[in-house]
Amino acid sequence: MEKSGTCLIVGAGDDTGAAIARAFAREGLTVCLVRRERHAEKLEALAQSIRDAGHGAVAMPADARDEDAMTALVDRIEADHGPLEVTVFNIGANVRFSVTETTARVYRKVWEMAAFAGFLTGREAARVMAPRGRGTIIFTGATASLRGGAGYSAFAGAKHALRALAQSMARELGPRNIHVAHVIVDGAIDSNFIRENLPDVDSKREEDAILNPDHIAQNYVMLHNQPRSAWTHELDLRPWKENW
Repeated sequence: MEKSGTCLIVGAGDDTGAAIARAFAREGLTVCLVRRERHAEKLEALAQSIRDAGHGAVAMPADARDEDAMTALVDRIEADHGPLEVTVFNIGANVRFSVTETTARVYRKVWEMAAFAGFLTGREAARVMAPRGRGTIIFTGATASLRGGAGYSAFAGAKHALRALAQSMARELGPRNIHVAHVIVDGAIDSNFIRENLPDVDSKREEDAILNPDHIAQNYVMLHNQPRSAWTHELDLRPWKENW
């Protein structure tokens, strides 16, 4: 498929982020993959696997909390790889501490990773998309985007902030033909972390009772391809079978 632009994935991890990257690469976009420098080797391996499949991918290690780094990153993408058509912010930062054990450092770090980095990513994407009058910006939310659970004060605070950012950006950028969407991934994802910590993960997978990263990614591509007369702003993804 002919390349028609680029897709930035901030938080291109081993599971959901990787699935999203592969899905957009199959759409013909060159995927620009971002994780912190300490994950550079894994990031390059993901990029190589996408290239081996016949698609475009480049590993671009960076700290999404660094304003100058994010500005330079987007400028580099535009100059070297093509116009930014899709941006996905997929950093999680899920931690669990009782509120009395949540230090200021923990709270601030989670906010920086899951909220502030989302702002920088969204702002820089909008900076280059707005003059062209097109683009898609997708933020990955979680159950904590809607309700704060016991032990998740830092995570819930950051995810609530990210959701508010997405709402504000959608109202500002929608009239400029930029689709801003917030995806609430409400449930356990079939990821390395879950496979190591959930004892019955195999049975849940057989029942489709756990979120499949590739199926999540299909919904992100759907959002990008939606006609603008019926854009979805918020999408809630959960397995058909869940614990209430």
